Amino acid sequence: MTKNQDTQNSPETLPITAWLPTTVKEAKKRGWDELDVILVTGDAYVDHPAFGTAVMGRILEALGLRVAIISQPNWRDDLRDFKKFGAPKYFFGVTSGNMDSMVNKYTAGKRLRSTDAYTPGGSPDFRPDYATSVYTKILKELYPETPVMIGGIEASLRRVTHYDFWSDKLMPNILTSSGADLLVYGMGEQPIKDLVKMLLAGVPFNEIKTIPQTAFLHPQNEKLPMNNVFWEDLELTSHEVCLTDKKLYSKNFMHVEVESNKQFANRLLQKVQGQTLVINPPYQTMTEAEIDSSFDLPYTRYPHPKYKDRGPIAAYEMIKFSLNTHRGCFGGCSFCTISAHQGKMIASRSKESVMKELDVIANMSDFKGYISDMGGPSANMYQMKGIDQAACDKCAAPSCVFPVICKNLDASPEKMTQLYREVAKHPKVKKAFVSSGLRYDLMFNERSRDPKKDNEYVEQLITHHVSGRLKVAPEHTEDHVLKSMRKPAFHYFETFKRKFEEISAKKGIRQEIIPYFISSHPGCTPEDMAQLAIKTKRLGYRLEQVQDFTPTPMTVATEIYYSGYHPYTLKEVKTAITLDEKTRQRTFFFWYKPENKNYVKNYLAKNKLFDLTKELFG
Repeated sequence: MTKNQDTQNSPETLPITAWLPTTVKEAKKRGWDELDVILVTGDAYVDHPAFGTAVMGRILEALGLRVAIISQPNWRDDLRDFKKFGAPKYFFGVTSGNMDSMVNKYTAGKRLRSTDAYTPGGSPDFRPDYATSVYTKILKELYPETPVMIGGIEASLRRVTHYDFWSDKLMPNILTSSGADLLVYGMGEQPIKDLVKMLLAGVPFNEIKTIPQTAFLHPQNEKLPMNNVFWEDLELTSHEVCLTDKKLYSKNFMHVEVESNKQFANRLLQKVQGQTLVINPPYQTMTEAEIDSSFDLPYTRYPHPKYKDRGPIAAYEMIKFSLNTHRGCFGGCSFCTISAHQGKMIASRSKESVMKELDVIANMSDFKGYISDMGGPSANMYQMKGIDQAACDKCAAPSCVFPVICKNLDASPEKMTQLYREVAKHPKVKKAFVSSGLRYDLMFNERSRDPKKDNEYVEQLITHHVSGRLKVAPEHTEDHVLKSMRKPAFHYFETFKRKFEEISAKKGIRQEIIPYFISSHPGCTPEDMAQLAIKTKRLGYRLEQVQDFTPTPMTVATEIYYSGYHPYTLKEVKTAITLDEKTRQRTFFFWYKPENKNYVKNYLAKNKLFDLTKELFG
């Protein structure tokens, strides 16, 4: 038993100085009269490694800086929240929070959500639309001489000309929209460390132009900043031309995605409103030591005490007792932003780092013995990487598993199985569940070098790590729609379902698979939805976990939705755009409901799909 296992901790036992300060009074308790960096976020302040603001704050603290947090400031009043600390010595850091503010606030039907998972008590009224830009404009007005750096997923995915679903128009990069001085895209640990080193060495903020994974605006009539010796420049179609030519706009995205997926990428340039947007290439994937050091920082793992009487923070409650084992995803799904933000290559923590965090969780005063989730963006990619890294370094493919699993991918689940078993053996753990998304095509890989290890993983997962209902995401049933999604063929799901039921029956465990599906994805028609209804009916499902496709910035599917063209082929793709078209597709999910039966029957009859009618209704 480790030292951590001897002592329980709770927010009540910790001094206020255990959290980064959120008020002047809290800063003075640390003996600070001046701050080096102030972070502004649209989320409540939760001091946990799953919350980006806490991670950045703890890294800055570890680098010796005095850092404070302004969480969910009021942007409607006299702006006292923005003024309370004054100006920091080095810069403000601004983020909308863990989600794009528009995805956070609005549904796929553009209706205001009734709750906000990142706000105490769930109130939806604590962050503005386009929060990163709103906060930045306020800070630049109040403190015009103080640099503002933006980051997080909203800034990351809006770093170039992009389609915004909620305003239904093309928007320029978020630096132009917000007036910020510097943008950090992707996971921020590597760029923030190099930025701070340069600032501490005396380099002025506005002269820092060569840090990877950053973007900035430069006057068009001035010579571009000196390039890193290894970078080459790739110029994108200008923002102004994108406004008038959807094909060229769509082609832009292809270049952005390709460069995002390279280990050694080009520097991207785009002219916009008299300036040049400069996007420096990303860093190489974090090493095990680098990602461990981020998770090993002294987080309290609790929300700030000021929220104790305002109600629970739903997003925190969901991950409070979870273990994040890795970052990144090589799935490359057309509708997903994970690889655009976290990267395609997997950055895995060491087993020792994960177990150290487990010890901390096990000693939280309200831990009851259940780990809610072990995993990452795709749960079963832990420790997976290229066999020949040199081949990966030359590769720019958006996916390592589509259309087939790459022969250079080491997809062995052996280390993952070992980690699961190690976590399950912990004396304070009753059950450790896997609730993140699973790639079942990796479990039934025809190119597997060791099918026995694959079977061991599947058996371990199904026998010991399912919380009664295992959620997986086939997303659709039809091959051409799945191809548009960059998702595996539906027969992989059917194979996994059979295996799941066989093992559950053999072990005498009552549990089920709950599949997720999407309607109105580019390339999907009502006829495809009818086929989905029939195939899921054959498997015994009356669907629950479904959603309409929501166009979010920086995805292939969004570019198709807006432009009508596939970015890689420039071929036209039919897409449901209107509310009527989307409603028609969604209705097929719930064909069995009395209020939908007549509509489905009439649609199928009108299109002479009598065989489908017979399959659904007899």
